[in-house]
Amino acid sequence: MEAIKAPRGTRDVLGDESWKWAHVLDVCRDVARDFGYSEVLLPIFEHTELFSRGIGDTTDIVEKEMYTFIDRGGRSITLRPELTASMVRSYLEHGMAHQPQPVKLWGHGPMFRYERPQKGRYRQFQQVDFETLGAANPLADVETIDTSIELYRRLGISNLQVLINSVGCPKCRPVYRSALQNFLGDRLRDFCETCQDRFERNPLRVLDCKKPGCRELTESAPLVLDSLCDDCRVHFDTVVTGLSRIGANFRTDNRLVRGLDYYTKTAYEILAGELGAQNAVCGGGRYDNLAEAIGGPNVPGVGFASGIERIVLTMEGQGAYPGERPATDVYVIAVSSDASLEAVSLVHEIRSVGISADMDYMNRALKAQMKQASSVGAKFACIIGSDEMKSGMVGFKNMASGDQELIPRDEVLVRLTA
Repeated sequence: MEAIKAPRGTRDVLGDESWKWAHVLDVCRDVARDFGYSEVLLPIFEHTELFSRGIGDTTDIVEKEMYTFIDRGGRSITLRPELTASMVRSYLEHGMAHQPQPVKLWGHGPMFRYERPQKGRYRQFQQVDFETLGAANPLADVETIDTSIELYRRLGISNLQVLINSVGCPKCRPVYRSALQNFLGDRLRDFCETCQDRFERNPLRVLDCKKPGCRELTESAPLVLDSLCDDCRVHFDTVVTGLSRIGANFRTDNRLVRGLDYYTKTAYEILAGELGAQNAVCGGGRYDNLAEAIGGPNVPGVGFASGIERIVLTMEGQGAYPGERPATDVYVIAVSSDASLEAVSLVHEIRSVGISADMDYMNRALKAQMKQASSVGAKFACIIGSDEMKSGMVGFKNMASGDQELIPRDEVLVRLTA
């Protein structure tokens, strides 16, 4: 019988890597605390309508990438492909509009999209997500971008560049949509099949096509910034001025439209340059109409999401500090079989005061146990044999220096907590 393996596009994050992920989340929590975000834990699956209405039924995510199924109650359920729509749903469902505004939320966990797996991109992937709900002020956009920059700075990622654009609003976007379609119309046959398909339904996404031929054809396309209404223009100018005031490294990217229909006004990405074509470590922007799209009142919002896989790859590429690899503080060694129960007791006592400890459960010889103590990074080894048990003593070895001495059994915790 053939062994079962993990599905394509998923991966096991094992112990030699998972501690790096834990470090990333620890830094996220620190940044969230300093910027005033509260952590929320949201469902992994939602009603499909949340995403089809919220993200947009003409997006690649809804059309091609969602994991959707009918549950036993006959309801259409989808594994979440992103977290923003769930954040807004939670804000509305729990009456957060009655709290002091804005409400700042952050969360993390697995997302699911049926994509072509490649480096840094999986069908199940882990994201962190930061959202600010209830504030229409463009300075909230600046703070959101600053939050993401600070997150990567604390993670040791350097050479960051913010790409920023405006995608307008329902008032001015139709003007740009018309201008773009007029430009694309005579050239449409020369574009790829995907771009041709987007022409009527989502023409702004044509600008985002990564195929060289399509990019060349849109070099002289009209700019969305030239079609902005007065409100969107003032909003964008204020964001740009704010980014200058905080010293952010940014530039305007007229092609940046993002892949989700709920974006309004500000759209941005942060590049790190370590993953080739997949060098964006963060994407986000404003979504003032998302709450209405899923049946709520108007609630302005702005936020960003970042994949942990991308973050870790970027940190490794730049040699950033990955956090402290977990190590066992004390390894207790039973030299003789009659000392094993005493070793169990000592391990229990050491752990009870908050110090990590372990022992051998494989009946290894003394030399092999010492080797195991080294392999788990133990700082100290406590050695117990028949003679030590009779005398009430324990061999206490400093693994770094190699120094070893006999100490009374009841002084072990004193030494370890000194």
